[in-house]
Amino acid sequence: MTTRAAQPRHARPAGRASAALAGVAAVLLGIGLGTLTAALFVPASSPLPVVGGAMIDLAPPWAKDTMIALFGTGDKLALIIGILVAMLALGALAGVWEWRRAWSGAAVALALGAAAAIVAITREDAGMWAWLPSVLAGVAAAMAMRMLVRWIPVDAAATVRADGTATTRRRFLTLAGVTAAVGILTAVGGSMVRAGSQAVSTIRAALKLPAAASTAVTIPDGADLEIPGLSPLVTPNADFYRIDTALVVPNLDPAEWELRVHGLVEQEVRLTWNDLLALPLREAPVTLSCVSNQVGGGLVGNAVWLGYPIRELLARARPLAEADMVLSRSSDGFTASTPLGALTDDRDALLAIGMNGEPLPLAHGFPVRMVVPGLYGYVSATKWVVELEVTRFDRDRAYWTDRGWSEKGPIKLQSRVDVPRSQSTWAAGPVTVAGVAWMPHTGVSGVQVQIDDDPWQDAELGWDASTDTWVQWRWTWDATPGPHRVTCRAIDADGNMQVFERRPVAPDGATGWHTVTVDIT
Repeated sequence: MTTRAAQPRHARPAGRASAALAGVAAVLLGIGLGTLTAALFVPASSPLPVVGGAMIDLAPPWAKDTMIALFGTGDKLALIIGILVAMLALGALAGVWEWRRAWSGAAVALALGAAAAIVAITREDAGMWAWLPSVLAGVAAAMAMRMLVRWIPVDAAATVRADGTATTRRRFLTLAGVTAAVGILTAVGGSMVRAGSQAVSTIRAALKLPAAASTAVTIPDGADLEIPGLSPLVTPNADFYRIDTALVVPNLDPAEWELRVHGLVEQEVRLTWNDLLALPLREAPVTLSCVSNQVGGGLVGNAVWLGYPIRELLARARPLAEADMVLSRSSDGFTASTPLGALTDDRDALLAIGMNGEPLPLAHGFPVRMVVPGLYGYVSATKWVVELEVTRFDRDRAYWTDRGWSEKGPIKLQSRVDVPRSQSTWAAGPVTVAGVAWMPHTGVSGVQVQIDDDPWQDAELGWDASTDTWVQWRWTWDATPGPHRVTCRAIDADGNMQVFERRPVAPDGATGWHTVTVDIT
């Protein structure tokens, strides 16, 4: 107990500020200890990602689109930072409540820890101890808050505690600072422990991919137009976009990975990692695109994938005549609904293990993911895939279709101006206009460019790897001084023109022509 006199009126603002600081320091300690505990025992159950995962699951489609539009592939980091800021703000309020009435703020910390623990144990990939980090975080924050608030001095003079010690503002600030520092250091330490203890990263680094038994097409030397600023024909792994629901990247040991094919089939099939490596693998370039990609956006990329044709795997399972959909499931519970026909026709739909000549990066689905040409990723490109359930669209729904997105998600014809960049300045004379266009599983037959309201001009297409990949294009413009609009549109292999009307990404992908503005001097 601290022996206190009634607080002078002039001391109350300082007391509230100290209480808010106590709450923030306590929350930092709780988050740090929870993060370290998760790193040591249950990596998938760290408190912040657990809360973030629940928010992603509960968020309406417009919220997801807004995050991606604002932050792109940094949406997950932005979400974590937002959650951290919100928790620190709530911690500050809880500290003030604790200062006004004992245990009121501590009860908030305990309740938050309990709520996060409940979320953790109900997630798809929850282990037996999934609740532990959040419970420990809540208890640590509550106890630290109780202790720090009791050390807040009434005024500038020392407050005498029942044990005979005295607390001053300097002593309180030191204790709060140490508490916050311990929290930050344990959080950083937990992140380092997790990064340093990922045995799966070591396994991946040592893995040698088998040679492909067949190749869809070999990209020849010199196929890339190599125009500065133009997206390369093959997107490097480090630059490939990443959009998924996993705040903590799953770490699957290939030795423990198994794929189950079941549902409306004559024969259930189970496939282990060694089984997959022993099969005749195929290499094929395929362009993937996210349904959240805005007109002219960067959520699209082209890579050379190595994997086993999914149609061959389904042929072993022998789907029943009534089936029309495959519900794929990742190790963290994400699901995608893919039309059965897209997995059994002649396209290179792969159970992929390799990307651009190396094992899949962890963030792109290691050890195994799906790659399906012609469909947006939310209905086809399941990472860390562990299950294929053959079913029907009228019986089952997937993660994003349950949230208002269309069921089948065919990619729409799109093109983009990469060069010149919007709002850039160029000298009058010859200016190279270049970009990419894509319509996977159909192909692109042409791209046209328009300056302002002038007649459309045919661009030169680069090397066409296959109907499943994007194609580079270029056109030389004799630019005249002044501000100008540069617009592009594509024509697919069936002769269809890219849709002019601007439509948002929801519920089945954006449409419209991409336009950039430039100044010519």
